[in-house]
Amino acid sequence: MNDASGLIGGRLSIDFVNELGPSSDFSWEQLLHFLLLTRIISSERSAQLLALPQNDPQSAGALLDKAQRLHSCLAEIFDALMDKGALSRDWIEPINEVLRITEGHDELLQQNGKWGIEFVAREGGLDWLLAAIARSAAELTSEGSSARLRICSNPSCGLFFYDNSRTRRRRWCSMSLCGNRHKVAAFSRRHSAGRR
Repeated sequence: MNDASGLIGGRLSIDFVNELGPSSDFSWEQLLHFLLLTRIISSERSAQLLALPQNDPQSAGALLDKAQRLHSCLAEIFDALMDKGALSRDWIEPINEVLRITEGHDELLQQNGKWGIEFVAREGGLDWLLAAIARSAAELTSEGSSARLRICSNPSCGLFFYDNSRTRRRRWCSMSLCGNRHKVAAFSRRHSAGRR
């Protein structure tokens, strides 16, 4: 996983799919790392939740299953949006399931002398941890075929990103990663061909 500066998706749901990889078989620790990286939870809350699989394996397992199902369905939705295909109701249900359960509100809270926004759930369950991701996914999905969802032009990359460029012609997940690599490779090809 990347550090916070490496989040390149442009939308939380896209980063959720990118950061946790192509497989939906990620661990509790990887999920918590993503939630911490995206500031959904604080480092203090992360430390508390780290012990949850030992203290309450049923709750931790249920949330991890829900997160893995959400991840899998988002990958399907993104592929369908890229192909301008139809979306299955089965892919949408995990988003709605989280949105239905996670009633609450955002609140400004002070952490380590800094103010930050944190979601405060109305009920005690853990589903609120996925609320912001589900909301991001719902917004992106509702854009339908006009969504600016793209996949990196680097064939060995495969990361999704939201194209918020003025011209809507962005090709790379990140210029500092794949874009520069492409430019360097093209430059090298041109110069080696010129020497022959």
